[in-house]
Amino acid sequence: MPINHHRPVSLSLMSTDLAIDSTLETSGTLYQKDRFRFDLLLSQPDNSQSVNEEEATSAVETARHMLWLEISPARIIMSLQGNGKFCYRHFWEPGIYGLSRYWLNDNSGDIANAFRLRNYTRRLQLDGDILPEYLRIEYELWSGKVQLGNYILNLEVYH
Repeated sequence: MPINHHRPVSLSLMSTDLAIDSTLETSGTLYQKDRFRFDLLLSQPDNSQSVNEEEATSAVETARHMLWLEISPARIIMSLQGNGKFCYRHFWEPGIYGLSRYWLNDNSGDIANAFRLRNYTRRLQLDGDILPEYLRIEYELWSGKVQLGNYILNLEVYH
């Protein structure tokens, strides 16, 4: 049976050459699959101060989204899935081109539109003695032969 730990988490994504800088502070549940493999499930907090029904519906859809990270020293997979329409899955492994897949679901939950980008992982750093404490992924995002920017994903799990 996997061991799980509830922890505060900070996840940030920034671009080194574009105006992108976003941070999510939330709680996460860390599931230990074996000595070096973990799943981290993050819930997105409902920060909405909704005024109208459309915003309230959007806030409810956002709150149902869950970020799921599969963590190991050699590979990271991050997925956003839920009851909303926008989903993605990123695959990072040092020194290779991984896939970043994005898709939109229609009202019935079926995939309406999808596209793939490639990401080249320049660096993957995972620190922590027993449990993951810090993760840093430095990568490039590509569409065909066009580079779409350089990015850094940081994850801190507070113990």
